[in-house]
Amino acid sequence: MSFEYRYRDRRNTVEERGGRPVQPRIEHHPGIIVHRDVAVPTRSGKIVWADLFLPADGAIAPAIASWTPYGKSNPAPIGKRFPRSGVRDDQLSDLVSFEAPDPAYWVPQGYAVIAADMTGMWNSTGPAHFMAPEEAEDYYDLIEWIGTQPWCSGKVGLSGVSYLTVSQWRVAELNPPHLACINPWEGWTDTYREVARHGGIPETSFWPYIWDRWGVAQPGSLLEDLEAEDAEHPWFDEYWASKAAQLEKITVPAFVTASWTDHGLHTRGTLEGFRRISSAQKWLFVHGRKKWAEYYLPENLERQKAFFDRFLKDVPNEVDEWPPVRVEVRNDHYDGAVRESTDWPLPDVEYLPLYLGPTGALSEEVPLESGTVEYDGNAAGLTAQRAVFEHIFTADTDVVGHARALLHVEAPEAEDMDLFLAVFKKRADGTVVGFPYYALFDNGAAALGWLRVSHREKDEQKSLPYLPVLKHERALPLEKGRPTEVEVEILPSGTHFAAGESLVLVIQGVDVFRYPEGLLQKAHTHYVNEGPQIIHYGPATPSRLVIPRMPVSTRLPEEGLR
Repeated sequence: MSFEYRYRDRRNTVEERGGRPVQPRIEHHPGIIVHRDVAVPTRSGKIVWADLFLPADGAIAPAIASWTPYGKSNPAPIGKRFPRSGVRDDQLSDLVSFEAPDPAYWVPQGYAVIAADMTGMWNSTGPAHFMAPEEAEDYYDLIEWIGTQPWCSGKVGLSGVSYLTVSQWRVAELNPPHLACINPWEGWTDTYREVARHGGIPETSFWPYIWDRWGVAQPGSLLEDLEAEDAEHPWFDEYWASKAAQLEKITVPAFVTASWTDHGLHTRGTLEGFRRISSAQKWLFVHGRKKWAEYYLPENLERQKAFFDRFLKDVPNEVDEWPPVRVEVRNDHYDGAVRESTDWPLPDVEYLPLYLGPTGALSEEVPLESGTVEYDGNAAGLTAQRAVFEHIFTADTDVVGHARALLHVEAPEAEDMDLFLAVFKKRADGTVVGFPYYALFDNGAAALGWLRVSHREKDEQKSLPYLPVLKHERALPLEKGRPTEVEVEILPSGTHFAAGESLVLVIQGVDVFRYPEGLLQKAHTHYVNEGPQIIHYGPATPSRLVIPRMPVSTRLPEEGLR
């Protein structure tokens, strides 16, 4: 590696976060024997502390494991663990830790459940590395330890949400011999592009919050200093490459779940994870709802169980007949229909350009005359401080997949500019649909996109016709005296538009959504904007939004989401 890790002290002791020192002990629960604080050694000399939840009858069982920075014995009440998320207090047992499988469900189904504190965190010894190769090696050693225990059948599966999925991607690329399958449930794969720098714009709310939350350890433990490293590595380099999953190396069966609602955190990475892994047996489910509630929803637990039964117990079942891809196409808030397909992106999608034009039009035809729309690059919230364009559908249309905007932009008083794009659905009566968003909110857009214009250089080897991938290796200033052409990735979404309903594109210089401080959210506050921003359109500067439209003739029959 050409970079050097930076380290910091813990932010909180285990006791300050409500935990306790290591106390090996056995607990008895109905049908479950719990072995608390079992020491698992790693090749690096660290100790992973794990809790084992085993069938009380002593049956040998396959194992479902999770690897967490949040505390395997997280003592927070369930209502505080999953605020505003749709997870009810009575839905989970007291045995479950944050974003992890609930042993009270899985052990009676004939599984052993293992919850482990990642190395360096809580009581596990360190140093702690995050999204890193060293961490993946430690997780590998845990999996191999589990697979060789006398109570284990020799097969291990992985499950869990968010970071518990991020760690799945990283360890699965190492292909531990006892790893039989994975169930990634919404987790990023490229830390720079998907979490820390949206379109090159630094994220200044969730990213600083999360590295502080990952700060619980025993005195003397060292944690990777993500704050210092983030400041030292503003561009994508070997440091950030070490925090991006090598997805093509993954070969185990995978049941991948993504959502349209985690733009700026998990949506892009989860879908890229499914697309790029080399697993011969893989399935994708994409919903438009809140990730924690969907993970613990009884219907989805049954799908997870079918998957684990198939690959951990070798039980022939319906999984082999599952369609490779199921996606929810949202009509309104918590109202959608599932579509089945053979692949992601959906192979029957066609990419339709909608051209920006006068009077805020989005049209399938390039406007005959050139024009501009101007707004204050540092202002937000009012129509006069953003550019707004609208396309009214004349026939029922599903928009499912990757969109992108090709824009001709100008900032006469600046050398750089930040662009924030949002796609909304407007009903025929003129009201805007608010969709679930970022696990907590209910007023989200259909899709979001971002770009710091100086980061616009594309990686032609990694980019696809529908998916621009930026290099993030050097700054390219705005062109002087003329518009600069840029391509903005708009994250995948799935939305149904009935005839008479509208797609609305908003372009502005600051975040489209800004929530009160103290709420878990994505935000950007370090802008480069100065003065007005100008969007050009017309024959010489054909700014356009390219949407993934599903032809009506190939739409599948309606079916309920559940």
